Amino acid sequence: MGSLSGILQRPFIAVTAVAVASISSDFSDKIPSQRPTEATSSSSFSDLSHNSTLDFLKESRTSFAFVSKLENLSFVTKIHAPVLKFSFPIPTTSCDYVRNLHASLVSSTVLSNLYQSAALTKASKQIAPSPKFSSPPSEVMYRWHLPEPTSLDIRGSSACSVAKSRTVVVLLGWLGAKQKHLKRYAEWYTSRGFHAITFTFPMTEILTYQLDGKVEQHIGLLVNHLADWLEEEHGKNLVFHTFSNTGWLTYGAILEKFQKHDSSVMGRIKGCIVDSAPVAAPDPQVWASGFSAAFLKKNSVATKGLTTLDSTGMEVPMSSKEDIVPKPAVTEAALLLVLEKIFDVVLKLPTVNRRLSDVLDTLSSSQPSCPQLYIYSSADRVIPADSVESFIKEQRQAGREVRACNFVSTPHVDHFRNDPKLYTSQLSQFLADCVLTSCRESR
Repeated sequence: MGSLSGILQRPFIAVTAVAVASISSDFSDKIPSQRPTEATSSSSFSDLSHNSTLDFLKESRTSFAFVSKLENLSFVTKIHAPVLKFSFPIPTTSCDYVRNLHASLVSSTVLSNLYQSAALTKASKQIAPSPKFSSPPSEVMYRWHLPEPTSLDIRGSSACSVAKSRTVVVLLGWLGAKQKHLKRYAEWYTSRGFHAITFTFPMTEILTYQLDGKVEQHIGLLVNHLADWLEEEHGKNLVFHTFSNTGWLTYGAILEKFQKHDSSVMGRIKGCIVDSAPVAAPDPQVWASGFSAAFLKKNSVATKGLTTLDSTGMEVPMSSKEDIVPKPAVTEAALLLVLEKIFDVVLKLPTVNRRLSDVLDTLSSSQPSCPQLYIYSSADRVIPADSVESFIKEQRQAGREVRACNFVSTPHVDHFRNDPKLYTSQLSQFLADCVLTSCRESR
């Protein structure tokens, strides 16, 4: 019983007819359209890039994906990215950085520096060949997104620009999330001068989870690359942004591996943002709700927030649950019932229970001493708000610096799309106060 696939197979066959009709929808409409289209974005590079780079951007319509030093990893070999032909060293002092920024207006040195600072491993280091994973190009495990050249503030604080260019925000996706779903979040960070990594799992790998299997191996590869990147230069840091319990548990597994690899790396984590999580216990109902939402996508009741109609007939968020809460359709109710029965068994399996307990223990008692920000909602149908608030209380009692924001009426992992202004203001304030401390000190 080391694999979930055998356990899930028979019950899933029974509810296939229930789920198939609804699986065709996508999460793409859950992401806010705050930024220009890719074609528009690519035009901003016209004065900084070669024609070949522009052609690539128009044809691929994807964000930069750093792969030049990951070519031996089969799950990223199909990612194509323009290789910038520069060889300038990344500056190590504020003065050098300002001079390079000034020169970049003519010579495109900024792109060179950002390209080099995005290296995952040193050129002199050799990584042992990894197991061959056959994932489709659409299911690449993770991508590196470079900061946008226009985000560099050459007239502002050079210390702040340096701090951003030496910080990587690692975005850990929710169950069923794909790279395209995290792209808008990555773009928000890169537009402000940060590096970003988007990390997701194919649903098939979650369903066939095995101890030390593909999921754990992918996490191990990411941990090794992040550790190597941190070792390249003093002053580099990490920020984690997790989504739902899947992203949060992935974060716990990463912390475990960091502690075993080099515990000093924990001190380089400067902040953690937790979106729509956690439930710090193996709860069958929560797992059933999460998988149901992943299967049914926008047809699931989990994607519906608490809304009502105002006097003009417009849909507006409710401030409480006084009105009727959306109920799941009969088909979804049946699916939830079956899944809950399945996970009531699965989560009690010795190997599964022990692995979850280890990760949850790390997240509860062995997190780094960095500040934490929890973004959640009373309308979340997957992660109960009281579970999040209970965990926040425990972390504060343990002496952690914790911030929290209840969006009240927005659905699971949909806070950014529903209220982008509040969401981004929370992120901006958190980063300014907890991550970019060098900016305040230099002013």
